[in-house]
Amino acid sequence: MIPSLAYQPQLQIGLKAVSRPNDGVSRIFAAAVVNRQFCEMLLQDPHIALQRGYLGETFSLSKEEMDAIISIRAETLSDFARQLNKVLNQ
Repeated sequence: MIPSLAYQPQLQIGLKAVSRPNDGVSRIFAAAVVNRQFCEMLLQDPHIALQRGYLGETFSLSKEEMDAIISIRAETLSDFARQLNKVLNQ
């Protein structure tokens, strides 16, 4: 008999639970990668970039994520990501 490939929703739920805390951060980096103006604003003044959002949408961030992003000073997006990763994973 051929084993069936049954859908296992608990796996999907587990994956979503893992990815949720960083959804806002992921969206910020996605916006910065696809839009040069947003990226430049994020690097020059992260507070303003977060206030303005991207394409009319704001980012859902924890206070810890917001504080970390606002405190970063970087010249490149990769340096920004490196610094943010360091701060959030302390």
